[in-house]
Amino acid sequence: MTLFGTDQPPVEGQCFAVGPWSFTLENGALRHIALHGQEAIRNIAFLVRDRDWGTLTPTLDNMQVAQTDTSLGITYDAVFQSADAKLAVRVSIDVGPDSLVMSATGDALGPFETNRAGFTVLHPIKDVAGRPVRVKHSDGSIEDSVFPDLIEPWQPFKDITALTNQVGKAELCCAFHGDTFEMEDQRQWGDASYKTYNRPLALPWPYTIADGERLSQSVELSWTPCSTTPPSRVETGVVDATFPEMALVIDAQDALRLARHPGDIAVVNPQRLLCHLDAELGDTPAQFEAFAAAQRACPDQVFDLELICLFADDPATELSSMAAQMRDAGFAPDSVLVCPSVDRQSTPPGSDWPDCPSLADIHTAASFAFPDVKRGGGMVSFFPELNRKRPPHEKLDFVSHGLCPIVHAADDVSVMETLEAIAHITRSARAIFGDKEYRIGPSTIAMRQNPYGSRTIPNPDNQRICMAHDDPRHRGTFGAAYVIGLACALAPAGLSVWTPAALYGPRGVIADDGHWPISTALKGLAECAGQKIHSTQVADGIAEAFVGNVRLNANLTSKAQQSLGPYAWSIVAANAGETT
Repeated sequence: MTLFGTDQPPVEGQCFAVGPWSFTLENGALRHIALHGQEAIRNIAFLVRDRDWGTLTPTLDNMQVAQTDTSLGITYDAVFQSADAKLAVRVSIDVGPDSLVMSATGDALGPFETNRAGFTVLHPIKDVAGRPVRVKHSDGSIEDSVFPDLIEPWQPFKDITALTNQVGKAELCCAFHGDTFEMEDQRQWGDASYKTYNRPLALPWPYTIADGERLSQSVELSWTPCSTTPPSRVETGVVDATFPEMALVIDAQDALRLARHPGDIAVVNPQRLLCHLDAELGDTPAQFEAFAAAQRACPDQVFDLELICLFADDPATELSSMAAQMRDAGFAPDSVLVCPSVDRQSTPPGSDWPDCPSLADIHTAASFAFPDVKRGGGMVSFFPELNRKRPPHEKLDFVSHGLCPIVHAADDVSVMETLEAIAHITRSARAIFGDKEYRIGPSTIAMRQNPYGSRTIPNPDNQRICMAHDDPRHRGTFGAAYVIGLACALAPAGLSVWTPAALYGPRGVIADDGHWPISTALKGLAECAGQKIHSTQVADGIAEAFVGNVRLNANLTSKAQQSLGPYAWSIVAANAGETT
């Protein structure tokens, strides 16, 4: 419970090595596939997604392993449940010196509804981003290209039958069979990978696999020697930035609770409170009045407003009404971020954009409705939504988006691996809006709102599940280590504000009988606000930064490292005169 906030044990994988290949078999997936000791593929898995893009957890059975000095064969059964139907899948893994093949044959037992059923392959971003790749298409044509450097909002490659790229001194070919595959740049969701998946997103979803229908797919890795060695990336841990101010998010109900217990803010002492007002909930005057009550109770706190509007009609009319309600309530935020309610839902490739006034018209109207406060835009969801619907940053004082590490995977290793993608996200964001003031909105392990489905996923059994509304690790030592890792990863981006937690609730810092371990870490990070960042790095399972006269360190793994126990962390004053 102390480490993870749950009694559910972490998944333990089984390690295999055959000739030049090594990997971990974990819950039926191949993870961290290395070729000659260098990671080549982050993950190969047969995955099934429900209508809300939640990942279904299969029941695994009949695992059999046969290994010799030069070969390995693994088979198992995986049964996925969707409503009253099942998808029964037989998976085989065959490994030899020159190839690794993972195959699957599945049969629907009843009409099986899904958004996706099939293999996904993850290419790791390290030593791959911006590097050459050869793409083979179903008509036999070859496309010589590169893995995207800046994050690509849409699919960089479609109709893929094979991908070939260099891994160390080998050329690796990854071939796909049994369906139409395409790639998405998973970095924009925080994953440290490029994902190749079956069934194009332009096709309708959810869809139904008919009762008795069979699907058959395979992924084949093969390699040949390569005489050249790719150049290494030059990374620097020195940045020219100061540590951002911290905000905690509250809604109207939280604001009323804070008004009754203003001392709660001292648990973390953030510089700011981000007030989430949602017009979809109705009674917006009462929501403004709740925030005004909190502001009166905490007069020394800076308040910001995250304003979700309906925009069913003229944006000028709705925003003028909101501004009047705010004045009548006596609420005076330092800044207002305006976001259309419909933009909280993602518009994936092949889908129609929902009816909404243009962002240019919305933010022009906001400039008249809120002339005396800082005005922001962007997305209250995540970077993919901002990347696909870019704000008119020239009309704004700042741009913001959130983060969430459990969109596609929720195991402990995957959550920490998302920190590898943070620098890619912030660099790609800066390419969109330049040196405009940059804020990171609510960014917690658990998901506060699901842009990809009708709901966040309930978690009554306190497990590790994707898109969960409540993730128990937020309440354990793991959550504190993760937030220090997030701070170290974000530091080079030159943020002005970040929001790593809520004040109350499942993503908050206040417990029923005290406060969670994450609050101690957050209080130390809040004290770093405005201090010069001397150096920062997230690598090899360790996050570290030197900010002002403070050293931040966190072990992001389950094994002891550098005098830190599993998921242990420290925030300590540096020795006098110490330099980077």
